[in-house]
Amino acid sequence: MRYPIGFTMAQMKHRNKMAKEGRKRYPTVIMLEPLYTCNLACVGCSVERHTGKLVDRMPVEKLFKAVDDCGAPIVNICGGEPTLYPELKELIEGLIARGKYILCCTNALKLDTKVFDVIAPSPNLFLMIHLDGMRETHDYVCQREGVFDKAVQMIKEAKRRGYTVMINTTVYKETAVTEVEEMCKMVDDLRADGILVSPGYEYESVDKNVFLTKEQTHEKFKLIRDFSPKYKVNATPFFLEFAAGMRELPCAPWSTVNYTPKGWKAPCYLIDGEGHFDNWEDFWNKTNWEYWESRLDRRCLNCKMHSGFEHSAVEEAMKTMKGKLQLAAWSISK
Repeated sequence: MRYPIGFTMAQMKHRNKMAKEGRKRYPTVIMLEPLYTCNLACVGCSVERHTGKLVDRMPVEKLFKAVDDCGAPIVNICGGEPTLYPELKELIEGLIARGKYILCCTNALKLDTKVFDVIAPSPNLFLMIHLDGMRETHDYVCQREGVFDKAVQMIKEAKRRGYTVMINTTVYKETAVTEVEEMCKMVDDLRADGILVSPGYEYESVDKNVFLTKEQTHEKFKLIRDFSPKYKVNATPFFLEFAAGMRELPCAPWSTVNYTPKGWKAPCYLIDGEGHFDNWEDFWNKTNWEYWESRLDRRCLNCKMHSGFEHSAVEEAMKTMKGKLQLAAWSISK
């Protein structure tokens, strides 16, 4: 299966519950950013996410409250670099106790000292390792030599120890599609559990022009879509069609909500369109979701990020029997 059965069932159960309650908008994923401290400064990352001080990190109690208020079944721990968060063990164990599924997004540099022999493998814990290309490309993106080799070493060790391991890849302007396929093959070779491929978002605070235009996204993702059935690509067929310019989808910014050291970020983790809110109720009720769904804002024009559109892709697939069967076949393949 593309994802473990428990992970898929948790999403289905949450979706059915929301449908019974008659809710049109609801979060499926919370992107939890305990800190803005990082040991890398990657070329495609917004400045605030790697320049924060560790002393300004979020207390665990506030993170738990955010997760409880939100109610999403999936927690994406990011930042910043999560393995630098001193309370990571307490956070992950507390989330597992709540029945949540956790994607720990990491550059893998500290897994051997901060996770292995500290946080036990669990069916609810996925290590989502950042690799934006093969050795030369990834080390360039990370602005440091040796990062790729360390990450691959950690993937092998994590699998040996029984962790669920996935790779998270962002496609930039200079990314060769042949290299994306090489990475997909590497996932099989390493016996990793999947690879999520998404076009990068054009952060305004990033100086280098590394991001794709909409036309470039379509060109690259048409080719990625063609070879994706052969590999463990963890993006649905409808999302890949959207990324390839073959269909349109509305954005669902409310499906992946973002809690940061500054509070709830609206409308999404990518843009600071409506600022930050201290509490869940204000964030949820005062954000103009209809406007952000429309993609009329200039900052949304080139965006085809997985976080904003995968929910819409699944909703679109569920509208027809053909779409449902296609989604089911994709889910149980590989």
